Amino acid sequence: MILYGISNCDTVRKARKTLEALGHDVHFHDFRKQGLTPEIIQAWLEKADYNKLINKRSTGWKSLTDAQRLAVENQDLDLVCQHPTLIKRPILQAQNQLLIGYNPSEYQSL
Repeated sequence: MILYGISNCDTVRKARKTLEALGHDVHFHDFRKQGLTPEIIQAWLEKADYNKLINKRSTGWKSLTDAQRLAVENQDLDLVCQHPTLIKRPILQAQNQLLIGYNPSEYQSL
């Protein structure tokens, strides 16, 4: 299992605690420290809708120019990688599943 997110995000912390309490061995990948690549995002898109990945309520989204927002909406993955806080957090890659956001019941069912 790989949990993607930002270490200082409260929701990511909750997800990590839940997974640890359930006894799962989880590798944590910090967007800010370890970065993202278009290839990682492209692999997610094989299992999830692009619009679910982008958090349009985030501070990162609000700080973009109109041109940048349009580029993100048109799936400019390089720009998303430059602004990893645009990604909804956390993202859990487990076996053949991709869970976007934190839903305790989904984590319990793993």
